Amino acid sequence: MAAFAFTHQIRHILPTPASGRTKLRPKRGRSRVSIQAVAAPVASFSDQFVLELAESLEDSLPSTSSLPLQKLRDISSQSLLSTQWPSRKDEPFRFTDTSSLRQSEIKPITHPPEFPALLDKSGDGQFTNVVIADGFIIDSMCNFSNLPDGVYVGSLSGLSSEGIGKRVSEFLGDFQWGDLFWSVNGMGAPDFMVVYVPEGCRVENPIYLRYISVEGGDEGSRKLPLSNPRVFVLVEKGGEIGIIEEFVGKEVSKCYWANPVLEVVIGEGGNVKHSYVQNQSLSAAHIKWTSVRQESSSSYELVEVSTGGKLSRHNLHVQQVGPDTMTELTTFHLAVGDQTQDLHSRIVLDHPRGYSRQLHKCIVAHSLGQAVFDGNVKVNRYAQQTDAGQLTRSLLLEPRATVNVKPNLQIIADDVKCSHGAAISDLEDSQLFYFQARGIDLETARRALIFSFGAEVIDRLPYSIVQKQVKSHVRELLESTQKAS
Repeated sequence: MAAFAFTHQIRHILPTPASGRTKLRPKRGRSRVSIQAVAAPVASFSDQFVLELAESLEDSLPSTSSLPLQKLRDISSQSLLSTQWPSRKDEPFRFTDTSSLRQSEIKPITHPPEFPALLDKSGDGQFTNVVIADGFIIDSMCNFSNLPDGVYVGSLSGLSSEGIGKRVSEFLGDFQWGDLFWSVNGMGAPDFMVVYVPEGCRVENPIYLRYISVEGGDEGSRKLPLSNPRVFVLVEKGGEIGIIEEFVGKEVSKCYWANPVLEVVIGEGGNVKHSYVQNQSLSAAHIKWTSVRQESSSSYELVEVSTGGKLSRHNLHVQQVGPDTMTELTTFHLAVGDQTQDLHSRIVLDHPRGYSRQLHKCIVAHSLGQAVFDGNVKVNRYAQQTDAGQLTRSLLLEPRATVNVKPNLQIIADDVKCSHGAAISDLEDSQLFYFQARGIDLETARRALIFSFGAEVIDRLPYSIVQKQVKSHVRELLESTQKAS
């Protein structure tokens, strides 16, 4: 059966104005209807660089590991060795240049950092705190107290419950959409964190996962330490939990490659609230995968704020595998330097009465900055009475600032309510005039409007202390760009 794909593809670069600041109206892309045949995948041999990377990953790992971890490594190794390094000739990386990684001396990190290097990263008492440094779980800095009975938060290697181990093993390797970076993580993760919530259990305090990148090369160096942190979250029927991920660098100018993966499996009627804050070094690469599997009547809510990394990419895949399922994705990306902020998302709805909402907002505040959004929503044949909406809005503040957006809605079901839209602009003159008419000067008005553009997303973070920290950081970044200009 043919699938009709309604796709907007918009590439927009803010031109250099002849004089003053040019106002841009929101752009509308032309709808394109296409019928596409999908060819079966063809096996290919990896290039020499990927082979050498796979060997270095293998050499960095201990000779023995648990059966589930070895299973993950074997599957990932097979996939990696038949995958080419992505280039801009590949459609998923058309606007994202990964050649800087290929040209570097990638060295997988083989041991956790020294304890004193982490002393200034203390956790908050209202959360269950987990510290993962350079891909290694630092047990001495984790706080696993006050967890309800039956809840497990800890490393796979430290898991003593055979029942939980079997449940985790059921889902390991059961993902068909991963790319080379997914496989690199699966092959190179030294261990992985497991968060398990039993049936009917509500975990009051969220799990705060603090990822810290310590080892790094000097700015301009070809040395690129690689870490592969991995977390698996399994919420059984009727369970509820909050997950906070914060990614930071120990040094603001160090060069490193953080390559994390988060897998979330939500059982029938389960609920997961996920907050993701990315504030890596502006010289670092941050390539993250998030995979979510939702069973019937479950809900998943993501709020993401990404400001760090010279190259930052989030691959987000959500699969609804049951009816009456709810998905909400809210993201804000900010590029204040020579950065690429990239979100590639895919929501697959396979069952009746699915609900999804996606709001993506980005600000590019540097002439060499770039934002990329590729959002795919696929409504399959049996997903009748689906209600899906997607909106992306971009704010370009400097000449030659660039954004590439591709909202993509594919519908096979015939009884649905779906919409998507895209807008790219500078600040509107009418908005600035509103402030000036009330005695507020132009620069103050611009600062207020720019901050409020991102605050719409930040305000949806479910925890006030996280909201406060993120707002403060975003305000500092925006003020630094305004001073520089």
